[in-house]
Amino acid sequence: MIKTQERVKFQAFGLKIVSDIHLPELLPASDIHDEEEVIITFGDLTEQWAEQVAPHQTICITEDRVMFRVADTAIYAIQDGKYITVSPVKEAEESKIRLYLLGTCMGIILLQKRILPLHGSAIAINGKAYAFVGHSGAGKSTLASAFINQGYSLLSDDVIPVSFSSASIPFVTPSYPQQKLWQESLSHFGMDASQFSPIYQRETKYTVPVVSSFSSEPIPLAAVFELVKSTGDGVNLRPIPHLEGLYRLYNHTYRQSLLGKLGLVDWHFKTSAKLSEYVKIFQLERPVNGFTAGQLVSLVLDTIQKGES
Repeated sequence: MIKTQERVKFQAFGLKIVSDIHLPELLPASDIHDEEEVIITFGDLTEQWAEQVAPHQTICITEDRVMFRVADTAIYAIQDGKYITVSPVKEAEESKIRLYLLGTCMGIILLQKRILPLHGSAIAINGKAYAFVGHSGAGKSTLASAFINQGYSLLSDDVIPVSFSSASIPFVTPSYPQQKLWQESLSHFGMDASQFSPIYQRETKYTVPVVSSFSSEPIPLAAVFELVKSTGDGVNLRPIPHLEGLYRLYNHTYRQSLLGKLGLVDWHFKTSAKLSEYVKIFQLERPVNGFTAGQLVSLVLDTIQKGES
């Protein structure tokens, strides 16, 4: 059953959000008098979907609106960087509705607001943000958890919002205090999976609250690390040249396949170029087999300490 509520304001991704849907993952807004920047409501989109979308399609995109459908769950419409309408199917699983709401929908909201969403996890280290990007399964969340275990704070998991100050300094805005970790990672960290809720349809991946290890203030972004798997034996780190860095930023932009249809290719290129002028970009390599999160943390901290990032 889908839980509705009296509209309550939340904060996430640097935005004030008011929602008809219960969102236990998010923190309440610190100032409830601020004007909401994202409004989440229920609405029936079935007629619009039937009129506007061909039977074989799962998404419909215009410059200011994206509508997509997830089978057995809901139709979502995201418009003008402010409005999200959710049209759930009967008996839809609430956790799955929220999974797409806080993932794909918020990623599209950020793109519509011209905020760069990188796909990865961000950690606060000595007052600066460090982003760990990579493809699904690269180990981004596990690495972030290894940093948390050493006393550092999480800024974001899965979607990293990157904005620029008036002085063109890039900064990361915190998303919300939750991680998603596989059973294997929980076991390596000595965490009992029975204490956490499995993600819908992913029985061995769990949502892990990290409220006490969450940094709620935006901080400057110092470096981006692309985490990749290799057939080698050890962990390695190398700087990525400027032009290659632009390609990596494109590759690891959340839902980058939407950029063209949203008319954001030119904006994305200029934003990536601006970002790569300020931050260093590295490739962080780990073996396919073995648990090397501790070694990766040491390698990154050593690089930061030497002033190379």
